[in-house]
Amino acid sequence: MNSRLYLFGLLLLATWGGANAAEGERLARAVNIPYPAVIAHRGASFDAPESTAPAYLLARDLGADYLELDLQRSSDGVLVVVHDDVLARTSDVAERFPERASSPVSAFTLAELKSLDAGSWFNRAYPERARAAFSGLQILTLDEVIDVAEGNPERQPGLYIETKLAGQFPGIEQDLAARLQARGWLDQTGRVVLQTFDRNSLGLLHTVMPQVPKVLLLWVGKGSIEPASGQSFAESGEQDKAAFYARQQPRDRAEYERWIDLAKNAGAVGIGPSATRSSLGEQSYADLIQPWMNQLSHQRGLLVHVYTLDQPVDFGKAMQAGVDGIFTNRSGALLRFYQRPAAQTEQQLLQGLGY
Repeated sequence: MNSRLYLFGLLLLATWGGANAAEGERLARAVNIPYPAVIAHRGASFDAPESTAPAYLLARDLGADYLELDLQRSSDGVLVVVHDDVLARTSDVAERFPERASSPVSAFTLAELKSLDAGSWFNRAYPERARAAFSGLQILTLDEVIDVAEGNPERQPGLYIETKLAGQFPGIEQDLAARLQARGWLDQTGRVVLQTFDRNSLGLLHTVMPQVPKVLLLWVGKGSIEPASGQSFAESGEQDKAAFYARQQPRDRAEYERWIDLAKNAGAVGIGPSATRSSLGEQSYADLIQPWMNQLSHQRGLLVHVYTLDQPVDFGKAMQAGVDGIFTNRSGALLRFYQRPAAQTEQQLLQGLGY
């Protein structure tokens, strides 16, 4: 971070207080969630391949509050950490299993998933951040991410777990509860946060783990918060997805309030709204962190954890708008913004970890 952005961060840290921030901090303290929370989106996924060991190890050692992960299930019943419903983007499945390249994660056994290279794609996509040791990285199980979280006595982050495509995995909520219980991760409130876009899964999570904080993820689009445009991206015929989403708004205030109430009534302690990035691009969506939205959420007793921001300018805007935590691919940058820097840089830590 250059000196100007650092000073900008200091100024915002001094001024984002006030009634909205105080209420957010009070709500976070009530459920033992750090405020403001640093949520490492798929690990430190800017600097290492998403959802792999180095991404989670780096996020842990940087000091992230939570390791964020997407949960699916292999065909032989093991909980695995993969974001996409198919494996083509982040593995060599097209080479290893060409006839099954478009098959869902659930069509593969754990052994088959473990045989995939989940790291080389990153080196090709981001040559400026490539590392030889990223080649051949494996897909992780839930237990392996728990091992990472427990592995540094000085830095022990929580887990922020999404039931991904929950409708494809009947019973995944019970499976998750059983594994967390077996590993001793349900004994302390706030150590685990559960998240989902799926209202049915939210209800099931609340049934099997009522004591665990839960977050309903929010999205503007058909089937979720109804858009004022009445269009999906596919229906719009546009080419620039980020620009399309940047213009999207809830149909009206009542529609937004409806979803806030759905979250609250289903047992959530917070919401996870999308945000529009200043530079647009990948992972930039509709702006659901407008100040009135955050104030309404706080009035309903709900925390606001926004996804997914990576730049200091966006960290500042989000905090000024009244959010209580940020999903980020760049945990180090967000920690520096919050004046919680690690003693070493991301590059130094990766090297020390053997990457």
